[in-house]
Amino acid sequence: MRKAPTILHLDMDAFYASAEQASKPSLRGKAVVVGGLGPRGVVATASYEARVFGVHSAMPMAQARRLAPNAAYLVPRFGFYKAISEQVMGLLRELSPLVEPLSLDEAFVDLEAGGAAWDDASARLVGARLRGDIRAVTGLTGSVGLAASKMLAKIASEQAKPDGLVVIEPGTERALLGPLSVRTLPGVGPATGDHLRRAGIHTVDEIVEAGEDELVRLLGKAHGHGLYAMALARDERAVVAEREAKSVSVEDTYDVDIHDRVRVGLEVQRLADRCVRRLRGAGLSGRTIVLKVRRYDFSTLTRSETLRGPTDDPAVVREAALRLLEGVDSTGGVRLLGVGVTGLADFTQEDLFAQAAGAAEAAGEGVDHAVEQAADDVPTEERDVLVERRWVAGHDVRHAEYGHGWVQGSGLGRVTVRFETPDSEPGRVRTFLVDDPALESADPLPLVEVTGARPHHP
Repeated sequence: MRKAPTILHLDMDAFYASAEQASKPSLRGKAVVVGGLGPRGVVATASYEARVFGVHSAMPMAQARRLAPNAAYLVPRFGFYKAISEQVMGLLRELSPLVEPLSLDEAFVDLEAGGAAWDDASARLVGARLRGDIRAVTGLTGSVGLAASKMLAKIASEQAKPDGLVVIEPGTERALLGPLSVRTLPGVGPATGDHLRRAGIHTVDEIVEAGEDELVRLLGKAHGHGLYAMALARDERAVVAEREAKSVSVEDTYDVDIHDRVRVGLEVQRLADRCVRRLRGAGLSGRTIVLKVRRYDFSTLTRSETLRGPTDDPAVVREAALRLLEGVDSTGGVRLLGVGVTGLADFTQEDLFAQAAGAAEAAGEGVDHAVEQAADDVPTEERDVLVERRWVAGHDVRHAEYGHGWVQGSGLGRVTVRFETPDSEPGRVRTFLVDDPALESADPLPLVEVTGARPHHP
């Protein structure tokens, strides 16, 4: 008997950017890019309007600005995104006790475990209702995939984007997977994908044609067996209820050992940035930075440094990881590098300079130098302003006369604010001195006003 498509995968559409557009009427329908705005910043999320220009997540912000110079560039508001995520996860937990969040905007749900669905028709109905409830509660859209396994449900939600619902019906899985790229399968990242490509394997069908023995020869026993099973649409991974994360980490194994010390340092910085993106995606920060190095002789070293307080600042994590690297002998070559963060805490918006100061103090540097280093990540014309009062692009403010608004930009002793709310018309722009006593930071406004209980689904 074939399994029913009762594994649901939800992926919120361009989540951070969509939340900003919903919050700011003047940005609706326009290109919006959310991420670090310093010279070393990266894109966290780009709206669909920005993706038309080639902007995508994990892209260097400088490259994004070249591709879409007229887009709105905003600093993330993680507390705001986490509040919306909690609303969405609450809707999922009404469907089943088995909800496995992957990040703030993505989760698996086992509908059968909650008695919410048991066949194709009931699963499709639950998916449609969920999308409606998400829109009613948050004002945002999510894409839903339904299938008999986690792998297929995720593929379905990708096909449903944006704002859609796709059900992979039992018996159609092999035909669906066959022509897809090998990168579609879980566990096939850039390195494994390149390895398969060099062996002439580009699609899932070609994995099946190559056979299990060839995959084991190419990738090793565990990875080869697992990948072959997934190519045959076999995925027995269960939806695991939420567990408290103890650490967030990323690592890369290199096909050829790295001997160049400069290259090792660049790889560590790249891994630190990836780790922070994953940390922020989970709405977390952490106190302890961990570096993992596996050398040419397979000996593995780990080094760690604990900061004064939790951080999710990529510059702080990069610098700590590089300090740890200084104490590691990489003579002979490095075959694996990893960067992780432990001592996790819920994300809190911390002072940029306080974080940098804590990291610098751990290295025996003075606070003044830490402030200078933190200011290096800010455009020159904004540095003096930030030292006086920090007006961060995209963040909320309130003016005694004009009400609620958000910062469009600041520099040369002035801050520009657009005054609007989620339920208003696009607002007017006004400019103030950065030390205007009538202007103050504010909390984000809810995207949807609560006017009553949402409809109950029997």
